[in-house]
Amino acid sequence: MPASLVEIAPAKVNLTLRVVGRRDDGYHELESLVVFADFGDRLGLVPGGELSLRVRGPSAAQAGPGDDNLVLKAVRALTARRAGLRLGAFTLDKKLPVAAGVGGGSADAAAALRLIAQANDIPGDDQELYAAARATGADVPVCLDPRPRIMRGIGEILSAPLLLPRLPAVLVNPRVAVPTKAVFAAWKDAAVKSATPPLDPVGGLTNREPLLRFLETQANDLEAPAITLAPAIAEVLAALRSLSGCRLARMSGSGATCFALFAGRDAARAAGRALRDKYAHWWVRTGTLGGNLSPH
Repeated sequence: MPASLVEIAPAKVNLTLRVVGRRDDGYHELESLVVFADFGDRLGLVPGGELSLRVRGPSAAQAGPGDDNLVLKAVRALTARRAGLRLGAFTLDKKLPVAAGVGGGSADAAAALRLIAQANDIPGDDQELYAAARATGADVPVCLDPRPRIMRGIGEILSAPLLLPRLPAVLVNPRVAVPTKAVFAAWKDAAVKSATPPLDPVGGLTNREPLLRFLETQANDLEAPAITLAPAIAEVLAALRSLSGCRLARMSGSGATCFALFAGRDAARAAGRALRDKYAHWWVRTGTLGGNLSPH
């Protein structure tokens, strides 16, 4: 075995999000086009010994106590299903903002499952991995194999990977944490957004321009309720939409991170620099969304 194993836990971005309805058990059913960024947290594992986790990095203080971290929760969910696993010491370099709508904790949990799978020669499509992912959190299954997909249900129904073009983007978080539960509680009626076209045609949109035009017909149903809880989201969206070359600006997930899409990388880089100069207190990252980005 190598001395250490490393996985990138890429930021998850909901390019679209439609709330289909609320189930009797209180969970909300969704339909969402999910892609991943070419940046994220970094998780390392030194195999062997007892299970442990050390968190460092700019967002470490906001990641919560170690025992509550989704990395450990995911591994324990897997060990409950498969005895005798080789575990070890995890080190999480926490770079993504917390409670930000980019699935940072879910991506970390999925990366932990991939690392344990590597350390124990478990195939990546093993059903016990996916069962542990579902038991850990609604967004963890889609993060387990981070490629573009349509996600439905409460996150457990995933399409096959989609061959989408890469989208130059700027992600911004005003350093405001928005609890997912509170945003869903503020959501009222899915029927208001029921006219949104279905996502099924997106699988055939392999060029950037048709995809951008299609995304303009979509929405994030949680954007409005999130703004009522965190008005700073509206400020971020206004700033993004004012940028030269911005084709689309929208909130991701339950917020407060928002993204802006551009037709080219140069425009995205210039926009990112302009935002960092003007809003030094915001978290701003420029990168690429979609495509077939490797988690390694």
